[in-house]
Amino acid sequence: MHARGMLLIAAPGQGAQAPGFLSAWLELPGFADRLAAWSDLAGCDLIRCGTTAGADEITDTAIAQPLLVAAAIAAADELLGGIGHASRLAGAAAGHSVGELGAGAIAGVISPPDAMRLVRVRGQAMGRAAAAEATGMTAVLGGEESAVLAAIEKQGLTAANINAAGQIVAAGTSDELAAFAADPPAGARIRPLPVAGAFHTRHMAPAADALRAASSAITVSDPQLTLLSNADGSVVRTGTDWMERIINQVGAPVRWDLCMKSMTGLGVSALIELPPAGTLTGLARRALPGVQLTALKTPDDLRAARALIAEHGQADADSHAPEWRLLVAPLAGTFRACSRGGGPGAAVSSGAELGHVEMRGSSHLVTPPFPATIIEWLVEDGDPVSAGQPLVRLQPEGSE
Repeated sequence: MHARGMLLIAAPGQGAQAPGFLSAWLELPGFADRLAAWSDLAGCDLIRCGTTAGADEITDTAIAQPLLVAAAIAAADELLGGIGHASRLAGAAAGHSVGELGAGAIAGVISPPDAMRLVRVRGQAMGRAAAAEATGMTAVLGGEESAVLAAIEKQGLTAANINAAGQIVAAGTSDELAAFAADPPAGARIRPLPVAGAFHTRHMAPAADALRAASSAITVSDPQLTLLSNADGSVVRTGTDWMERIINQVGAPVRWDLCMKSMTGLGVSALIELPPAGTLTGLARRALPGVQLTALKTPDDLRAARALIAEHGQADADSHAPEWRLLVAPLAGTFRACSRGGGPGAAVSSGAELGHVEMRGSSHLVTPPFPATIIEWLVEDGDPVSAGQPLVRLQPEGSE
């Protein structure tokens, strides 16, 4: 670990927003100008939505997602004196769910305007997918993890967010959620979430298609600092891979628990959460003991955040970045290996069929988004798997 440690900048996801959370920020010179410039791209008035809009309006997926990404990028710009300085001042970045778009802009993978173009498509498409069927999400607090996951799978639900020990979010149809609430796992508390649909599940497949179509017009660059992926907590090394993960993540579980595990392995010693801050620092307080935390809620917190940068910034993050990558189960079910998948040492191409996960008449392929060599299989044919469970360890081509 570096003597200076490593500073990570984190961008929160949907549900963190609250009415008026940007009001104090708009008093800073130039902050409103940033939001005004992005409003047309976002498809909403970011200044009004961040100040005077009510809770119902900013809960709307098509509003909440652009608002969160704009807030994260604008606050990072203010904190760092321009997000172009991120790679000099911070060692790593990560975002939760839609926060991954903000983190990608901070890491230099995409430009802020392109982040706003993508999040507009993402928010509107996820809203349409949510409206197609009565779906939702329920937080499961406490309980034994394997029992919670089994209860979720029993009702045909997906563990859409595995945020930390004792913090899992189940998602699916309203009927499935009602059955789950009637028969909850032992020792767990159930709390329905005020969201419009079953995000990060198979119900979002149309949104992933829309995002893929929009991505063809976006220019990507390789990350300029260590950038973690919600899919499996691994380090994203290329812009192309990042974009593929962003598209797939719309319909795949968010593994923030694995992101925090990677933070420990990377030697992260300080974390700054961008506005609307609080959720991710709350999780880190329990899961990352000893890591210094700052929730950047208002401009009054800038001094403390900059003190963390002075103490922990400028780490050479990449020296700790693992070269291997994990492919994880897209949902709970039974893993079936493909006869063409190959064993350890086998070379596989991008999109190669390594296997599939079967669940109640549906089947979801397991394919790598990059050419690689198989290091080891972590499951066998016929094994039951949970959503987000690592299946195979790969060595990306060119990372040896």
